[in-house]
Amino acid sequence: MSESESESPHAAPPVPGAEAESHQGADGGTDDGTWSVDAPRRMSFDGPVTTLRVRVVNGAVNVVGSPDPTTHLDISELSGRPLTVRREGSTLTVEYEEFSWQGLRRLIERGKLPDPRTLDHRAVVSVAVPDSARLEVRAVGADTVVSSLAGPANVKAVSGETTLVGLSGAVRADTVTGRVEAQSVTGPLTVASVSGDLTVVDGTSPSLHADSVNGDMIVDIDQADSPADIELSSVSGEIAVRLPHPADARVEANTTSGSLSHAFEDLRVSGQFGMKKITGKLGEGSGRLKASTVSGSIALLRRPASDAAPNDKKVL
Repeated sequence: MSESESESPHAAPPVPGAEAESHQGADGGTDDGTWSVDAPRRMSFDGPVTTLRVRVVNGAVNVVGSPDPTTHLDISELSGRPLTVRREGSTLTVEYEEFSWQGLRRLIERGKLPDPRTLDHRAVVSVAVPDSARLEVRAVGADTVVSSLAGPANVKAVSGETTLVGLSGAVRADTVTGRVEAQSVTGPLTVASVSGDLTVVDGTSPSLHADSVNGDMIVDIDQADSPADIELSSVSGEIAVRLPHPADARVEANTTSGSLSHAFEDLRVSGQFGMKKITGKLGEGSGRLKASTVSGSIALLRRPASDAAPNDKKVL
């Protein structure tokens, strides 16, 4: 298959040091192909891309959903080994093909996490993809930013930070040591981490499930059309949840050796030695909030009404 410089209105302006943008599948075609990319480059793909897969080591991954049916790929930084770009039907893959992700998983399970700095890879990859596309990201030592997608997104990261903004599809993020930040996510959100922290801002997900070994969780819940199902679990990390006012949830929070605090008249605390619990019902109790930690502290806060100051917390 031949490539040519794009003169289409979809072409993005060139990046200094990068090749001119090339257009794949012009005139609405869906030509398959594989490209070995060893220098900064921009490419565009006509025809539907319904699945995007990105697998990189070091650098960064930036994915944004767009109403534009054309997918734009920008590899702005690249060093070490070349990246493979593959178009197969409606699936677009950008990856270090020779890198074994199954092998990496086995190393992690054995506690032999590799230092990304020792790996001969680095790439900064940005993709504007149709917002309904399914996304899969695997990143080692690379920060990942995903925004404005309506399709499902699955991000697995080792030591890189993950930022999720304005996602309305189902989202799952798995990290080892990287932090996860989610802002204005309206789709179901699942997060699993070993030692990375979780921060949720303006969350309106219908469900939020997160578990961590020793990462802290700060979760800010905004008013949504329907009550949420929230379940947070950590071994030694601290958990802080801020609920909207008025809140609507059945609450159960417990810790074995950490402290408990809350800001709600309708909740009660039980237990003085050993496990301590916060239980009760807020509003109609239509939603659910369950939080548990072994040695970390738990704080349940209340968003103030627009014309009122927050109440003082009750601390045990």
